[in-house]
Amino acid sequence: MAVLTLSDKEYLDGLKLGNDAVIRSIYKKNYPAILRMVLNNNGTEPEAKDIFQESVIVLYQNALKEEFSLRCSLQTYLYSVAHKLWLKQLLKTRNLYRLNPENENQEKNILDVSQDMDFHFKQEENFEKLRESQNMLGEPCKSLLEDFYIAHLGMTEIADRYGYSNADTAKNQKYKCLQRLKKIFFMDHEGKVI
Repeated sequence: MAVLTLSDKEYLDGLKLGNDAVIRSIYKKNYPAILRMVLNNNGTEPEAKDIFQESVIVLYQNALKEEFSLRCSLQTYLYSVAHKLWLKQLLKTRNLYRLNPENENQEKNILDVSQDMDFHFKQEENFEKLRESQNMLGEPCKSLLEDFYIAHLGMTEIADRYGYSNADTAKNQKYKCLQRLKKIFFMDHEGKVI
């Protein structure tokens, strides 16, 4: 089954109506990121499924409220809810602290997703701006930075790959590319540094 291409509002409306195709699409589109988050944080696949289902229930319950409006993408919202639920689960099951009256407020804060939405919305905007900046960077800087920060290649490997005389020269080039990326990232639409 293909993932439906709907706006976040259409997803929310379909969820409120219990539309099976919309719910399956929300699952297909959002579950992989939540699965990775749980697995990367000492969880299992069954735990990830439970966390995801709880997250969709939280979304559903909030979507039914008249005053509810998404201030970030649906994907960011679900991820944030799942992250908070997983943290709560870790705190309880991994004995990171014992539940007692003093911790009740802490537990409520863990589930208060609304406080984090501004942060996640801004973070999502920054990631998009970083992607745009990388695309404007050009070659070989774009590939060099990806090889270093994403593929985790060492300076010797980068020097060999890009034909630099040694690791120090590659390191110097990486620094220049990074400075150029920062300059592009911090420019406004008119080309002025902000």
